[in-house]
Order: sequence, then C-alpha cells, then structure tokens
Amino acid sequence: MSLLEGTVDDRLAGIAERLDGWLQTDPDLSFQVAAYHRGDLVLDAWGGPHLGRDSVMVPYSVTKNTIGLSVGLLVERGELDLDERVSTYWPEFAAKGKGAVTVRQLLSHQAGLPQADTNLTWDELLDHHAAAARLADSTPFWHPGSAFGYHAITIGNLGDELVYRVTGRTLHEFYEQEIRAPHGIDFHLGLPAELEDRRTDVLPMIRPVSDTLVREYSALGPLVFGSMSGDVDLGNSPRSWRYGHPGGSGTGTARGLARLMAAAVTGVDGSEPFLSADTVSRIGQQQIRGYDEVLHQHDRAHAIVFQKPSQQLAFGGPRSFGHDGAAGALACVDPDTGVAFAWTIARGPWPGGADPRAVALAAELGRFLS
Repeated sequence: MSLLEGTVDDRLAGIAERLDGWLQTDPDLSFQVAAYHRGDLVLDAWGGPHLGRDSVMVPYSVTKNTIGLSVGLLVERGELDLDERVSTYWPEFAAKGKGAVTVRQLLSHQAGLPQADTNLTWDELLDHHAAAARLADSTPFWHPGSAFGYHAITIGNLGDELVYRVTGRTLHEFYEQEIRAPHGIDFHLGLPAELEDRRTDVLPMIRPVSDTLVREYSALGPLVFGSMSGDVDLGNSPRSWRYGHPGGSGTGTARGLARLMAAAVTGVDGSEPFLSADTVSRIGQQQIRGYDEVLHQHDRAHAIVFQKPSQQLAFGGPRSFGHDGAAGALACVDPDTGVAFAWTIARGPWPGGADPRAVALAAELGRFLS
C-alpha cells in the first residue's frame, strides 16, 4: 500500500516510487514536495504523520526567496538599480563608512552587516524599521565588498527597509499586493489568522548517537546565531510567524513555494512570468563565491539574495537559483530547464540545511524534464 498521497505526472512514476519508499522505511518522515515544469504542476505530493496536503509551516531561510523576487520585480519596473548606492534610496545607510555600498553588494551578503554594533533584539528584528535603523548606524564587520558572510536574519530587515524606501510599502505589503495575492501563492509573510488552523510546528532535528563531529565556526558565527536576546523560536513562536520575518519565518506549503518560483520565471497555468528573462538573469547571476565569513564554509555562493549551486547544494544547473532552510526545506528554479521545485519537511535530517534528498531530487527533475 502506497503511503505517498497527491498527484504525480506519469513521467515521474519512478520518482513517486522512491518517495513512497522513503515513507515506508521511516515512519516519522513527513514531507511535502512540489514541482512545476514550464508552468505546469507535474508533482504535488505529501506523506507522513506530521504533514497533510494543506499543512503550512515555516521553512526558515527558504523565505528569503520572497526578498529576491520582490527586489526582482522592482528591478523589472526600473524602480531599483542594483548598481546604485544604497544611500541613494536610504540616506541614513551611508553612516559609518557605508556610503559607497551598492544595492548589489547589500543583497549578496557583502555589506558586512550580519549583526549590528551591539546585538539586535527580537523586538527590533520583528519590526519593519527598528533593526534596519540600527544596522544603518553600524560599522561593517569587514570592508564592504572585500568579503562576504551570510546575513542570516539581517538581510530580511535590510531588504524590508530598502523596499520601503523605494516604494513607501513594507516588503510584506509589496510581496502580498504585487506577488502573492495576484498569483494565488500559498506562502505568506505573516500568516493570516484564518489560516492558523493549518499550521504545524517545525520538529526538532535528532542528532545521531554516532555523530561525534565537533563543528568549526568563524568568530562571527556565534555572534550572528547565538546572541539574539529574548525567548523567540523563529519557526514556532506565534509572534515570529504572525509577523513573517522575510529572512526566516514566512509560512506556507511546498506547493506554494514551487508556484512562487514558477510564477516569476516561467509563468503558471498559461500565464506570462512576472519577471522578464533579462531580469531573471540579472537577479540569478552569481555575485560571489568562496569563503563565508559567518558560516565558515569554503564553497558558498550567492546571487541577489538567492543561493547558487555549490558542492553542498547542487540543486540545479549554472543558471539555477533558490534558497534552502535550516531545518531541511528547499525551493529553487532553473530557468534553463523550466523546473521550479520545493520541499518542506517536518523534521529535517541532522545536521541541518537542505535535505540532501531534496537537493538530489531537484537536480534530477531538471535533467529528466528538460
């Protein structure tokens, strides 16, 4: 008896068997998986005890795709120039030696602001302007453009303020009005009260007894990830998912995430994409690759907000882009193959980051369907 539910294109029967096999061998495994190919939904499946068809959850940093695509729409409309100085739109940002920082550098983790001069609080981070104001008045941890490091949470606040300075609307408002609602995307920055009965918690990862590896960190790692004051679980605290931090606490389904990526790049259901091929190329183009000053990873790569494929994250071809999440989720798109893919998982595999099964599946779909 198959444990996998949903719909699968006939061409993907072998993949459906594999997904069902995973469920058969691990009774705790619970996932949603979805894929569009050139605008058509070819995979919409789920299984396991913790997630149903319409369950919504926080996929952590997969949420950052909303920043990248919102910025892309402003670039498309000519309202935002990636090579313009941030201070042109946001004058206060020029403080403490940041006057020459470009939008391109800011949104590819090169600005040196993964944390403020003194540690940001959750009260500031879960606010449309408070953390951004403190970051604008902070000295970068490195000379902007000389290095890069993952702005794990702060890129959400920085992106929010930049969108606000350009449009007069918060990133949440812009995303909702210009992207989510018009395209019927079941992924929200701030979960509406009427949808809260669909929400499910992110379950803790389980460290295998056999894992005795002592992981190395950069000097910045503990400062960025370990010093946020206040009792907030980014994925499970109501104040977090009700706010919907664009860096890490949007809420939705794998189907919604795949539709988001497809609507931008290929269009869905016969509609035109909301970004042109030229804009997709510009925001999806690799900006940096190499050593990450925050994560202490030696093969990390970013486009404009998005991650690019790397040794650890080989989800597609050289023009593909997307973002993973700390607890196993992934959403990505490959303009060359026309495949938009998303995976959410209730309990991700140790030690975190994109589930390797999802990464391999995204790449395989691209090769198979292209």
